[in-house]
Amino acid sequence: MIGPAGRRKGTGVRVVSLVPSLTEAVALTRPEVLVGATDWCTHPEGLDVARVGGSKYPDLDGVLALRPDLVLLNQEENRREDAEALVAAGVPVRVTFPRTVPEALTELGELVTALGATTEPDWLVAARRAWAALAEPTTSRRAVVPVWRRPWVVLGGETFAGDVLRRLGVANLYADHAERYPRPDLDELRGRGPELVVLPDEPYRFTADDGPEVFPGVPCALVSGRHLTWYGPCLAEAPAVLAAQLAHPLRAA
Repeated sequence: MIGPAGRRKGTGVRVVSLVPSLTEAVALTRPEVLVGATDWCTHPEGLDVARVGGSKYPDLDGVLALRPDLVLLNQEENRREDAEALVAAGVPVRVTFPRTVPEALTELGELVTALGATTEPDWLVAARRAWAALAEPTTSRRAVVPVWRRPWVVLGGETFAGDVLRRLGVANLYADHAERYPRPDLDELRGRGPELVVLPDEPYRFTADDGPEVFPGVPCALVSGRHLTWYGPCLAEAPAVLAAQLAHPLRAA
């Protein structure tokens, strides 16, 4: 965290979120404090707050105009220079960076406490229960997990999404890679001999056409990118949603 999550004298807490996961968390916990979010903050549906551009290139003047007491950031989604500019302008920021499901649940618990919630919201209680109830997988399918195409980018080591999949019985073939998001070419991906290819629909919107025809003979599972990568209220339903999608992969004819 850079700076405390404070409140300015004479005003209520005003929060701007530059992280879609956290926007949803705040909106479902203390909606009255949320005054701004990115253009990509799509949940909850019908969210009515000021929009301040994208996560990578937010409109900092627009953020400052909202007079926030706290801006929520993520080390991976947002740029350090934007965090530093906000701090230089006197705005406290809270930076998250979960790389495992337990880390995400811990950071979310700390966030709702910092926002003044006296008890954990129902969605966080449900998320804790859903992941605690998940049995340790007895077998794992060796998989590659592309997150972008042209060029190909895959999940590497120490990623939140990789931990989510591991808990669902999917072993990322690039989990030991030194880079968090390696860029192998297609021949290398095929050469790894995956038993499964996991294709999320965000950030790159993979479709059925990107699967079996590109990886012939390998089952390809199209999954919800939101449930794979977002750490927030959707964590409560992520195990069931992803397990169902992983259980029905596509195959080439």
